[in-house]
Amino acid sequence: MALLPSKGVVISMPALVLSVAGAAIFLFFLLSSLSSSPPTCTCPTTAASTTSTGSSATDSNNVRFGDRISTSAEDIEWVKSQIEANGLHMQQNVLRKGINPRTRQQQLQDLLQFKGISHYEGEEANNHTALPCPGELLVEEHHSNYGEPWAGGRDVFEFLAESAHLTPNSKVLEIGCGTLRVGLHFIRYLNPDHFHCLERDELSLMAALRYELPSQGLLYKRPLIVKGEDMNFSKFGDGSVYSLIYASAVFLHMPDKLVWIGLEKLASRLKPLEGRIFVSHNIKFCSRLGGEECTKRLNHLGLEYLGKHTHDSLLFNHYEIWFEFRRFKA
Repeated sequence: MALLPSKGVVISMPALVLSVAGAAIFLFFLLSSLSSSPPTCTCPTTAASTTSTGSSATDSNNVRFGDRISTSAEDIEWVKSQIEANGLHMQQNVLRKGINPRTRQQQLQDLLQFKGISHYEGEEANNHTALPCPGELLVEEHHSNYGEPWAGGRDVFEFLAESAHLTPNSKVLEIGCGTLRVGLHFIRYLNPDHFHCLERDELSLMAALRYELPSQGLLYKRPLIVKGEDMNFSKFGDGSVYSLIYASAVFLHMPDKLVWIGLEKLASRLKPLEGRIFVSHNIKFCSRLGGEECTKRLNHLGLEYLGKHTHDSLLFNHYEIWFEFRRFKA
């Protein structure tokens, strides 16, 4: 019996298998491409902000590193942990391998006897340094001029800068900046030309200009440091208006009359309301007049007394007392 052909299209078994396999391969590649595509980004698309030094701008407290002034509790814990991790204990500073402790006087004698580190002889010894520095400054004798550690300058800076809410664009005037124990920190923080100082002691000024600023890499900040006394601020120009004017252990060495002359000249140079004057140790120039008379004189100058602050040092068992004033009218 002859077989009748079936209706429709006849597909052989091998062709069917190949078709199914091809479809499976296509589906596999399709799913793979979809799974490898990056997910939709929910992160901010703006670049992370940076400080003026180009470093990452924020820490865990959302405070920019470039704007931080005071040492934080986390900073203290970190340095304590480093001391503990290294098993460090304070030791006597005695002669030991690679270390030969010298007093400042011994260092100075070495500089004089061995001509410092110069290998030139005679007149040639003075011709190869752009800014020759006296040996007394090189051994930092001026760091002992204050009756307290040099490092205390950092404490004073932190207290004053935060109390006056300074920014790098603020202008600061120090009356009696000495060898820049405090001023160095303001100069480093502020924009160029924004730190001004009036100082009468010539040796202190030499230490500031010939040693401290060059050794700290701060010459480019161009602070305005003026030799003068009797509260003469004429060399600072008429256009300077300050966010902070401060005098650390200066007014107590001046006659009361001269202090009042200075305040009269300074009142118009202080930013109204925002600006601050800080005076350390005491304000006997005011208290000797009596409270009512002192307030009257201050008000006549457009100034008012805001209060007394006790600031504890971070580094050693020491505190300072500061008295705060502001200009209440333009």
